[in-house]
Amino acid sequence: MKNKYIFGGIIIVIFLGVMAYLFTQTNISYENDFAKVMQTHRTVRATGEWVKERSYKIDPRNKVFTFYLKDAEGNVMKVVYKGAMPNNFESSSSVVVTGKFKNGYFEATNILTKCPSKYQQEFKEEQKSTS
Repeated sequence: MKNKYIFGGIIIVIFLGVMAYLFTQTNISYENDFAKVMQTHRTVRATGEWVKERSYKIDPRNKVFTFYLKDAEGNVMKVVYKGAMPNNFESSSSVVVTGKFKNGYFEATNILTKCPSKYQQEFKEEQKSTS
């Protein structure tokens, strides 16, 4: 009988731990201003444009991908990601990185690339013809 209570207590503790983890993961905010990203110590999703002039670096030995992002205000931020470069990174129109700013750079845990839509040009042409 005592073992049932112990087992039930362990299940409840695990459930509460998982719920707390999921709550903290869904409480991530989007930020377009890198000045604010650099001041916060919370996990954020930062949106910007890859600075092609500064290129990128891939360290295959340590599996680290490093590049620079620029926000709409022109602020540039170094991003370091432990993982592979996304397949469509070079053709992306914008990049969303999830992580924290620390030690002078943004330590990304996830990278999402947004590519220009093939329909975007068709939409612009359609708007011009209806005007």
